[in-house]
Amino acid sequence: MLDPTMEFFLDPSRCIGCQACVQGCSECDTHKGTAMIHLEYVDRFESPQTAPVVCMHCDNPTCAEVCPADAIKKTPDGVVQSARKERCIACDNCGLACPFGVPKVEVTGIELMMKCDLCYDRTSIGKKPMCASVCPSQALFFGTAQELKTLRPQSQAINEFQFGDQTISTKVQMLVPKTDGTNPIDVTGAMASMSVDDMMMDGLYE
Repeated sequence: MLDPTMEFFLDPSRCIGCQACVQGCSECDTHKGTAMIHLEYVDRFESPQTAPVVCMHCDNPTCAEVCPADAIKKTPDGVVQSARKERCIACDNCGLACPFGVPKVEVTGIELMMKCDLCYDRTSIGKKPMCASVCPSQALFFGTAQELKTLRPQSQAINEFQFGDQTISTKVQMLVPKTDGTNPIDVTGAMASMSVDDMMMDGLYE
């Protein structure tokens, strides 16, 4: 079980694009050499700034809700696991339904949905996730809320995200500049503000 005082925080503004998290993730014992994290360009046309993309471990995971084989489970301490091999039918419903676009079906050899499971083999015995343990800029941080408050008093943690009329609550928290209020981050609103050219550069349109 996870130590309830230890939390995972994501700070996209600190990402330096070094890919250390990607390499470290692939070395996690349960990942079979496949990285469960990737980097996305925030606005490729304007900047080289990248942001790490990890599973946000939703309180009510859509991926599990749409799985026709009941292959995706959440642990009692809130970690959404990769699909169970004996049940996964590689239909990709989870990847299509996830509001964050995280689950990926690995079709080379194993035909199994794999995604970030918070390095449960490590975190359940008191170790940090691989990505957080190797991130040189601490864009990925695993620790207590008090530790983070001391390190970054100018930031606040958000774990609610708005997708149209749907509000998603997550176990993983995102750090944003401190403001007056804690409204959910409007993800679709941010997307709507991007031009089609920006989206094409970011690979959102083919």
